[in-house]
Amino acid sequence: MRASLTRRVCAAALLLTSTLTPAVAAAAQPGDPAPSSERAAHARLLGEKIVPYKLDFQGTTVGGLSGLDRNRCTGEYVFISDDRSYLQPARFYTAKLDVDAGGVHSVDFTGTHAFLQPDGSVYPSPSIGDGKAVDPEEIRVDPRSCHYWWAQEGDRPATAGPPVIQPSIQYASPTGAYLGRLRLPANYEITTEDRGPRRNQAIEAITFGDRGRVLTSAIEGPLLQDGPVPDLEHGALVRVTKQTREGRMLGQFAYPIEKIFAASDPNSPWGPDTGVPSILAFPDDPDRYLVLERTWVAGSGYKIRLFDATTRGATDVRAVDSLVAGTPVTPMRKTLVADFDTLGLSTVDNTEGMTWGPALPSGERTLILVSDDNFADDAVTQIVALAVR
Repeated sequence: MRASLTRRVCAAALLLTSTLTPAVAAAAQPGDPAPSSERAAHARLLGEKIVPYKLDFQGTTVGGLSGLDRNRCTGEYVFISDDRSYLQPARFYTAKLDVDAGGVHSVDFTGTHAFLQPDGSVYPSPSIGDGKAVDPEEIRVDPRSCHYWWAQEGDRPATAGPPVIQPSIQYASPTGAYLGRLRLPANYEITTEDRGPRRNQAIEAITFGDRGRVLTSAIEGPLLQDGPVPDLEHGALVRVTKQTREGRMLGQFAYPIEKIFAASDPNSPWGPDTGVPSILAFPDDPDRYLVLERTWVAGSGYKIRLFDATTRGATDVRAVDSLVAGTPVTPMRKTLVADFDTLGLSTVDNTEGMTWGPALPSGERTLILVSDDNFADDAVTQIVALAVR
């Protein structure tokens, strides 16, 4: 999701449970607090590092980093840029991160490659208007082959004329060569004016689980047929889908995102911006995920929260056409792991990506996160390391 480029100063507000729209509340009954897992994760800050603004690397502009993952084959990390080929062709970066119990000591970029289309060409800028542009948002390293799987949320044009660009999950070689794509659920498709993902709220989150056998994806915001976006009074439900790596549907579930934490500055032209930019499977539990929720409000800044969530016990909604049509739905349960306002960071910005890092001597696991600076000089590319138990 592309948030406003106005400077954001994060305001504190802690919300532990979701309140949904009245129609959904009647079905899902989310007014009761989500049951806490007896083994819910806990997180503490290890450290952070700020990447220089518009760092030049191999003739490209480093920025817009909206997803990352660790490559077990090389020990390096891969970052995806959400530059839609405006500055340079849509691309990814590899980097070495020196992270341990003492914090984030260094971030050294080692390579960059453009994502290639099936014919071997790079993706053009959306300004060309040929329907081939992409909006890269998330990247994962295949646990089996160490190839790259990446998600792009396409485009639902705001006005008549420009072509619809469908969201996709593709896989590529370590040099960006196109290798194929995953067959997506039918309700992920941008169709009519009142169905499918909203503009800039399609697929932003994917993760491998169950030793690489399952690929889970999440829509950033509610589908049009699933009700309105969150406001000050109500949260919303977004769809989380489990598939085999061949594309067979295993289940689809409703994840409850929080209501908006503060009123917008009435003088701002920008409305609130909220959703799920990243999910991450727990290595030892195929039903359990870390879910990142990111909200921006004009005049209040960012609210970044991390939740421990499970599909266990949630309703499989793959056959439910609309989540506000009266069908009873039990959403995924979730428990707050961290509110970034309380971690002691130098700033809280547009955090969009996360991945597991190395284990610590304490028995904790590192969690590495990155913020997307939108190539704006009033934002930052921030690498954060947490210890998660």
